[in-house]
Amino acid sequence: MHDLGECPAATLGKLDGVHGGRNAGRACWVVAGTLCGGKIQGTFARKYDDCKVCDFYKKVQKEERMNFVFATILLGRLNSPE
Repeated sequence: MHDLGECPAATLGKLDGVHGGRNAGRACWVVAGTLCGGKIQGTFARKYDDCKVCDFYKKVQKEERMNFVFATILLGRLNSPE
């Protein structure tokens, strides 16, 4: 738990297992309202440029290589009915 509450990436089950993570933990860049840098982030459209230069994003991308799931696919999963 964080002073700002629980990060939505930690509880978003629709992306569970993506990049080997729990919930959306390894796909946080597509989740609105995540907690990063001590503040609540905005929508995907507002935050993605910052996320692309984030060390964690780069780490996941490097580790996953050819298995890296692009944001467009992840957003489709988020917006699809369960």
